Amino acid sequence: MYGRCERTLGVMPLYHTMGVRSLLAMSLINGAFVCLPRFDAKRALELIQSEKIPNLYLVPTLYHDVVHNQSFVKENVRSVRKLGFAGASMTDGLLKELEEAFEPELFVNHYGSSEIYTFTIDQDAVAKPGSAGRAGINQMVRVVKLSATSPDDEAAVGEEGEIIALLAGDESFEGYWRRPEADSKALRMGWYFTGDTGYFDKDGDLFVSGRADDMIITGGENVSPVEIESCLSLHPSVSEVAVVGLPDERWGKIVAAFISRRPGLGRGAGRVLQILRPRKFQTTPPVRLRY
Repeated sequence: MYGRCERTLGVMPLYHTMGVRSLLAMSLINGAFVCLPRFDAKRALELIQSEKIPNLYLVPTLYHDVVHNQSFVKENVRSVRKLGFAGASMTDGLLKELEEAFEPELFVNHYGSSEIYTFTIDQDAVAKPGSAGRAGINQMVRVVKLSATSPDDEAAVGEEGEIIALLAGDESFEGYWRRPEADSKALRMGWYFTGDTGYFDKDGDLFVSGRADDMIITGGENVSPVEIESCLSLHPSVSEVAVVGLPDERWGKIVAAFISRRPGLGRGAGRVLQILRPRKFQTTPPVRLRY
């Protein structure tokens, strides 16, 4: 992602794999780590302009704050040519906003963890929205069925399951410090069970859909909140959205979306967002929206 003598905005905490890897990368390429100790969107925009920063590597939340800040002016961020994100899934709505705001030459999603670092590479967020790419160098990644106890119980192409990674790589951890219960849950037969959910498409690209703990079970179906959030984020009236499962006597849980309307559109602009039923889940209750 980085070229020789380039610079990046040092925003992510150094105890986070994103932060420390950015710092190490700058030292290796004789670049500059422009440090912003406490994130502030306005100050970040000032540094991007004054330092002519070409690379941004942030979590989706911080990207959202940057492009929605009142100080954001497209002409002032022309130096930014490469965008990378990690740490969480990005909605299609935010991805579209960033593409229009920065017009990046490179826009990638890095999927990984502090336990093993980067799982996947070779990804283009714009060409294939939501994809995390393919397994990285010296890395093996699988998707197993959600209830699987063995790494060999793999999910079918397009089937959502739990993402696991081989522990044989040089950057893999050996286990959690004095947490045997965490080891027994995450480490099995030489594989790291991430707790993340996702699936492989027919091209072999990995899509990360969320966390197993966040999965909403409604009417016997597994519903991923991220999938619905991403769909709703594309509506022009939606600024932010969070999808959760709420208790329901009949369904066990119903899918509820809490929406923040985009400023200046008025209450009537969001009235089309009333009740919908995702096509994929025709046997489940409709999504109920609050905004």
